[in-house]
Amino acid sequence: MDDDKPIIEQATDAISGAAEATTEAVKTAVKKVRKAAKKVAKKVTKKEAPKRAAKAKKAAKKTSKKAGKKTAKKAAKKTAKKAAKKKKKAKKSKR
Repeated sequence: MDDDKPIIEQATDAISGAAEATTEAVKTAVKKVRKAAKKVAKKVTKKEAPKRAAKAKKAAKKTSKKAGKKTAKKAAKKTAKKAAKKKKKAKKSKR
């Protein structure tokens, strides 16, 4: 403590110094928290992106397989119908 300065000035200096110190501490803490949040967000997005891509691939494979099966079934049915029609026509032409 300075004996030259009045007590009120010393108290105000101490309070303002404490206020500045706390604001600086808060700022650094906020910066650290933001950095940490960014790192976590990057890690999460990196892990989730491949999972989503894999799920999309699986879904695409399933739909393509289903579509292939459906078209094969439809084609088989059409050919069977055409064969039946041809047989009927052949029978009619024989009469």
